[in-house]
This record gives sequence, structure tokens and C-alpha cells, in this order.
Amino acid sequence: MSQTHFSDYPLAQTQAIVWNDMDALQHINNTVYFRYFEDVRVVMLEELKVFEHVKSHNIGPVVASTRCDYRAPLVYPDTITTVSWVEDIQEKRYTMKYEIHSHNQQRCVANGEALIVYCDFKTGKSCAIPAETATQLQRYLR
Repeated sequence: MSQTHFSDYPLAQTQAIVWNDMDALQHINNTVYFRYFEDVRVVMLEELKVFEHVKSHNIGPVVASTRCDYRAPLVYPDTITTVSWVEDIQEKRYTMKYEIHSHNQQRCVANGEALIVYCDFKTGKSCAIPAETATQLQRYLR
């Protein structure tokens, strides 16, 4: 699987799948795919220095909803690359899109999305995305 393909996406996280993530049916459990989505999302949050902002301002992103469409099962051993991008940036929210690509199968095995809402953790209510973060999110548009 060519890395050139993944360079078309603003975010890409490559990792080996883990034996322990298989279930009784001998494929990677469906809940693990959401962890793969989280792994690439955390890469973006670290690049944006969001965790530092949360510590100093008590404002940050939460996953309001998420979904996954499974295209093919993953089986150990394999390596995957999860790609992601941002769409529909609004005052208080944005959408992250994901695709999980199996290196062994040479194809996309799942795709999904998450609605990310910014929250004031003191009040528990939604709030505006900080201006600097909103500006930097633009680089993750596809």
C-alpha cells in the first residue's frame, strides 16, 4: 500500500493491530475501530495543542456523536492506516471523517465520522471554539 495515497489526507496514523483486540469470532472487535478513530483524533488535538488549552482555560472538545460503517473484517496480524480530515467547521462544532485502511487487504475496511462539540467544562455547556483553534482547524479540511 503506497504512502503516496495517504499523503492526500491531512491526518494519517499507521499502527499494527493487536492480538488482544480480536473477539470470539476471530476478527478485530467492532468497538476497537472507535479506538482507531480516537488515535488519529488525538494526533490532531496534540498538533493543535488542545490539551494545553484545556488545562489553562477548562474549555475543550467532546465527542457528541460518532458512527462507523464496517466494510470488511480486520484480522491479526495486519497493519492499518487511519486517515482523517475535518468538515463543516461551525462556531461551536466540527465534523471529523475517518477511513481505516488495511495494509494486508489493500483497501478501506471501515469509514466513520464524529461530531465534535466544544464544551466549557465548568458549566457543562457548549461554547465557541477558541479563535486560534478554529483558524488552525482549517488546515485539516479536505
